[in-house]
Amino acid sequence: MPLPPRLVLEVVTPDHAVVREEVDEVQLPGVAGYLGILPGHTPLLTSLRVGQLWYRQGAEKRYLAIAFGFAEVQPDRVRLLAQVAERAEEIDVARAEERRRRAETAVQAARSGSADIDLERARISLLKSIVRIQVAAKAKLRG
Repeated sequence: MPLPPRLVLEVVTPDHAVVREEVDEVQLPGVAGYLGILPGHTPLLTSLRVGQLWYRQGAEKRYLAIAFGFAEVQPDRVRLLAQVAERAEEIDVARAEERRRRAETAVQAARSGSADIDLERARISLLKSIVRIQVAAKAKLRG
């Protein structure tokens, strides 16, 4: 059986479809690390972690901030059902910076024991805001 020439990438959240495009390559944040996917990839199912997803169409790369969910990979298709998925150009950097500052404060308070704060939730909030800032910066570099 010949390899498919491209992949269909579908990224959806509980609220809406974020991406449905034909692409040449995808890299996504799996729980065991980043996965690079090309047409013809072996089928797999993986959980997602907080991180950056990028996909390539020709020489152009596009970026998304992703948080949690699942990815299904087939030789001709990559489907993600993510809790959070946001295109780089849609990220409000000022809001992400403010969330990063609040999360850093919460992490410090949880570590010091000075507040009744769930350290893991604060750490995840910090990680999500950092990823959003990094992804938004990549969109600015392109544009």
